[in-house]
Amino acid sequence: MLNMDFSQRIVIRSAELDWVKSPAGGVLRKPLEREEAERGRATSIVKYEPGASFQTHQHPLGEEIFVLDGVFSDEHGDYPAGTYIRNPPGSSHAPFSEQGCTLFVKLHQFSDTDRNVVRIDTKNTPWLPGQGNLEVMPLHSHETEHCALVKWPAGEVFKPHRHFGGEEILVLSGEFIDENGRYPTGTWIRSPHLSTHTPFVEQETIIYVKTGHLPLSPT
Repeated sequence: MLNMDFSQRIVIRSAELDWVKSPAGGVLRKPLEREEAERGRATSIVKYEPGASFQTHQHPLGEEIFVLDGVFSDEHGDYPAGTYIRNPPGSSHAPFSEQGCTLFVKLHQFSDTDRNVVRIDTKNTPWLPGQGNLEVMPLHSHETEHCALVKWPAGEVFKPHRHFGGEEILVLSGEFIDENGRYPTGTWIRSPHLSTHTPFVEQETIIYVKTGHLPLSPT
C-alpha cells in the first residue's frame, strides 16, 4: 500500500518522481496513492508515449481523468489537454494516445450511486465568480464530494478554513502556497478530514481541487 492512511497529510512534488512502467508497453506512471499493485484505489500521474495503448478494461468503482497535456483517446472519442473525464462504475474502455499524453488519474474511488458520464473541455468552459477574487469551474458533485478547478489571481489570500471530509489538490499551473509550504506545478496535496490552512498565491495559479471525499476517521 502507498499513502493509504487518510489521517495523514501528504505532499508529493510529482515532477521529482521517477516514471514506473505499467503492465502496458509505453504507459508509465508516477503513483501518488495505491491500495494494491493493480487493484483497488489508486491516484497517479500517467504518461502514454506516442502510439501507446491499454487493453480493454473495466472500472468497477469508476475512473476520473484530467488530461494534463497531449491528446488522450479511447473508442468513444479524443480528449485534448484540459479535458475532464469521469467514467462511472461498471464502465469499460480501451484507451490509447496517438501523439502521447500525460494524465492525472483516479481509480476505484466513486460511490456506487455516482453514475454520471462526464466530459468537460475546461479550455472552453467559462469561469464563474468564487469567494474573494477567485474564479471557479465546477466539474462534478455527488453526495458530499465536490470537484472543481479554481483560478487564483496573483497576490490572492484566502481566509483560514477547515476541510470537512478532507481536501485534495493538484497544482496545474503557477505555485500554491500556505503556512506549511510552497507547492509548484505538479504538486499533489491530500489533507485529512478537519484539517485547516490559510492558502495564498504570489502569481496566477490554477488548481484542481476535490473536497468532502475522504474518510472521517483513519483507515
